[in-house]
Amino acid sequence: MTDSRERAADGVWAGLVGQDRAVEVLRPAVAGHGMTHAWLFTGPPGSGRSNLAVAFAAALQCERGGCGECHECHTALAGSHADVGVVRTEQLSIGVKEVRELVRRSALAPAGRRWQIIIVEDADRLTEQAANALLKAIEEPNGRTVWMLCAPSAEDVLPTIRSRCRQLTLATPSVAAVADHLVRRDGVSAELASYAARASQGHIGRARALARDEATRERRRTVVSYPARLTSLGACMRAATELAAVAKEEADAITSELDAREKADLDLQYGVVDRGRRPREYAPALSALDKAQKTRAKRRVIDVVDRGLIDLVSVYRDAIALDLGTGVELVNEEIRDQIEEIARNSTAELNLRRIGWIFEAREQMVEFNVPVALALESMMVALKVPSRNER
Repeated sequence: MTDSRERAADGVWAGLVGQDRAVEVLRPAVAGHGMTHAWLFTGPPGSGRSNLAVAFAAALQCERGGCGECHECHTALAGSHADVGVVRTEQLSIGVKEVRELVRRSALAPAGRRWQIIIVEDADRLTEQAANALLKAIEEPNGRTVWMLCAPSAEDVLPTIRSRCRQLTLATPSVAAVADHLVRRDGVSAELASYAARASQGHIGRARALARDEATRERRRTVVSYPARLTSLGACMRAATELAAVAKEEADAITSELDAREKADLDLQYGVVDRGRRPREYAPALSALDKAQKTRAKRRVIDVVDRGLIDLVSVYRDAIALDLGTGVELVNEEIRDQIEEIARNSTAELNLRRIGWIFEAREQMVEFNVPVALALESMMVALKVPSRNER
């Protein structure tokens, strides 16, 4: 549980982990020093880009600069503030239609006395048309509107957009900071917090999931065991099939309830339930919903697979660290014996190439629409442990 005294002391910034430098930059802006109409928050997944943006928005709406206790702070942090809009998408991209609606909103005066704030969580998913529509709004700002864009890196955003934003790069929280956060704010044991912090590699949301859910920990244990098990073509095929199936199962569990709720809402909207018949407009609406749900499901599967790929990368990164004798703490300390075997049976150069093959598989799925199963099969075969004759 959140400590109320901690919230009172740190205000809206209390929940941020390892971002002291970023907060130091934003506090003066809240007071009016260095404030601008457009911000770009960048940082690796899990660094807390959107959390920082929401905290900043709350501070800007607060009469006391982010006390964390007033109505303005509470509603902004809870996502119910009338003048703070958070745009997030489950789709593969953010289209021009959605952005035009945001631009229309940005031209309106805020309902309150301070700012109209629009936070775009996945600015890297803007289509080219959507980005151009957003650019026009940023070029001709409303005096009381603030845009906050979040993306993994500045290169993921159009140069013309990022050149008009004040940029702030977030750091990956340290293992110690994440572990301490889990212990203090989530009541996790020190041992489990340490494991979750290492395994998540600084990703706060992932660390919480690992700390709270045994099934999540078991899925990760399975994934990080793959590199040592890829000793034959059959083993590679089984690993690829298993990873794809687990991703599909997990994604279905997340989306199925939402899909059913959306379908029920659509039926209610068109009177299908009450009247027992389907009006002419129902069929195209149902088709559009079905298409959007399939796109969302595909994105969710890729997101789950992507998490597994990052776990795979951590194993080969650990093997490189052992091979080079860097002395850094292993991400996967609990399977050190397997990692030592991988390091003995390969070279740092080969393991670096393996990491490259993993990222190539991700690019194939995300950028080139290669089926997940096919991309994973190709990747697993490339990762296969070489036989004695092949070494």
